[in-house]
Amino acid sequence: MGDRMAVGVLKKAGGDVVCAHCELADSPLKRLRGLLGRSELGENEGMLFRPAGSIHMFFMRFPIDVLFCSRELVVLGIERDLQPWRTAKRKGAKVVVELPVGGADRLDVGDRLFLETATMEA
Repeated sequence: MGDRMAVGVLKKAGGDVVCAHCELADSPLKRLRGLLGRSELGENEGMLFRPAGSIHMFFMRFPIDVLFCSRELVVLGIERDLQPWRTAKRKGAKVVVELPVGGADRLDVGDRLFLETATMEA
């Protein structure tokens, strides 16, 4: 039997899907590993880091869009097309969502997000 991985569907208020396959990095080890070792994020993929208020792109191979959110998943800031070897943070952020470039195009500061979770075999 494989490892169990928490995943969810991240939606915007109103039901629009932001990320259909959002992995949850909610333990120290999962947050440490993050997206390292991957060569890309698929169009409907992403990762939600909780707790987190900043990220680094050291050793990453590709750019991403980043959402900085409150505990209640209200978008506090958006960093689009964050390149490898950069860092980013937002004051007050408690959750960070990493999306493929373009994944944040339909989002604005102040948007409220909702996460529907499930568990899948990895």
